[in-house]
Amino acid sequence: MKRLFFFIVSLLFGLASEACTNLIVGKKASRDGSVIVTYSSDDYGAYGYLFWQPGGKHKPGETRSLYHYETNNYLGEIPEADSTYAVIGLTNEHQLTILETTWGGREELADSTGLFDYGSLMQVTLQRARTARQAIGVMVELVTKYGYQSEGESFTVADANEVWVMDMIGKGPGGGAPVWVAQRIPDDCISGHANQSRIHKFPLKDPANCLYSKDVIKFARAKGYFKGKDAEFDFANAYNPIDFGGARYCEARVWSYFNRWAEVDMNPYLPYAMGEDLTHPFPLYVKPKQLLSVQDVKNMMRDHYEGTPMDVTTDAGAGPFEMPYRPTPLTFEVDGKKYFNERPISTQQSSCVYVAQLRSWLPDYIGGVLWFGNDEANTTALVPIYCCTQGAPDCFDVTAGDTFHFSFRSAFWMQNWVANMVYPRYSVLFPELQKVRDELENDFNTLQPEIEANAKTMTAEEAKKYLSAYSHRQSGNMMNRWMELAQLLIVKYNDMAVKKVDEQGNWLKTNGGNQVPVSRPGYPEAYRRLIVKETGDKYLIKE
Repeated sequence: MKRLFFFIVSLLFGLASEACTNLIVGKKASRDGSVIVTYSSDDYGAYGYLFWQPGGKHKPGETRSLYHYETNNYLGEIPEADSTYAVIGLTNEHQLTILETTWGGREELADSTGLFDYGSLMQVTLQRARTARQAIGVMVELVTKYGYQSEGESFTVADANEVWVMDMIGKGPGGGAPVWVAQRIPDDCISGHANQSRIHKFPLKDPANCLYSKDVIKFARAKGYFKGKDAEFDFANAYNPIDFGGARYCEARVWSYFNRWAEVDMNPYLPYAMGEDLTHPFPLYVKPKQLLSVQDVKNMMRDHYEGTPMDVTTDAGAGPFEMPYRPTPLTFEVDGKKYFNERPISTQQSSCVYVAQLRSWLPDYIGGVLWFGNDEANTTALVPIYCCTQGAPDCFDVTAGDTFHFSFRSAFWMQNWVANMVYPRYSVLFPELQKVRDELENDFNTLQPEIEANAKTMTAEEAKKYLSAYSHRQSGNMMNRWMELAQLLIVKYNDMAVKKVDEQGNWLKTNGGNQVPVSRPGYPEAYRRLIVKETGDKYLIKE
């Protein structure tokens, strides 16, 4: 059973770790007073599902095996804790949530001799800590004792009261405990990170809001990464120096979030986000111009730089149907010159996305909600999964499918199936998907107060069973709607034509019951003009 558990962890973290996005909202920056944090797990080939691990008591001397998150190779054993907490996704039963984005940093600092990779570090910590501050201590204790083998990493460590961003990187093979810094995000601010270290200068004498390894500056000096006074030390510059890709592919995603919601004008930082001027990074956190709702944050995870100079829907790369996606890799070559594709928050290679809503004024089993969806946020309805949920809902369970086998039982495959029907004719088909997505999320949002009011009238154990059943039921409802959507898309839009419907969505038929002639819209006008511009009179009908 232990080997199966760590194989599952390896699938969750090892295959979906290279290019992720975390957005953060402090409790005084949100509309309802909740802490809100997000995670998009982005990597081609990754199969997304919802991991669940029960808590429990453990016998003295009991150990747990660690397996590498990517290769599943055996790494070693550590003593098991006396007791562990239940975990659903990346949130535990006490609302503690730990998320990540990988930034790599200086290659020479990777330490293959360490025992913990970042994925197992997150999972073990979630099972052993109740609060964000305690989690930071557990993470540091584990990597100090057993070593850390992953590349440079940013962690979002959040509970219902506070959020921290923690940056960590090793010291090279056999170098011992990694260097790290953790900075608390003010309650009235928003923040984020996306595969680039975002902690620059930090307070050295403010343990209530900033923690760091004792040698984080000394080690940088020894390696020649930094010269100057301690007060001038910049973690990101020392351990993850910015380059064009770090700005345009990574920092730009956080800039887009700030640009949409920040109280301050983000235009002065646009040259930095576009990779044109790397000398003026924007702050780790900013105050929002208005309080954000959970739905605002869900929608931000669907961002494609719309309305900015990096908008991916306004040039030929979007194709005839204004698709806000680009095929990878990020770079490509034409006639010996190298070019790149934009990398927005919302990307087709997401294996799963969630928005964690954490509320301090409610019992943990009610307060913690994981809004979860397979595939990417734009083409997915995020379903409420309460942190007390017993077992993953069937459609999100690891047994529902895998990366090699399609399954109608699997939310991952159902949502990817629909999304991949939509992508090639995006402007025509996406409104159908958006309608179902938004109707579902509106229903979930509308039901939430009633469901939670009911749970408050119950004993703790009754409420946990009730909320767990609700989470499972709504996951099933989403799957039913997605199956209907898939069938609608193939029937209505078959062969690049469109079957006609009335205002109620009923098929228009002849008196004899056959379909009326279909609509054949062809290419949008802008693309028709592009064809004529490129081909001249080649297709001109000569009267």
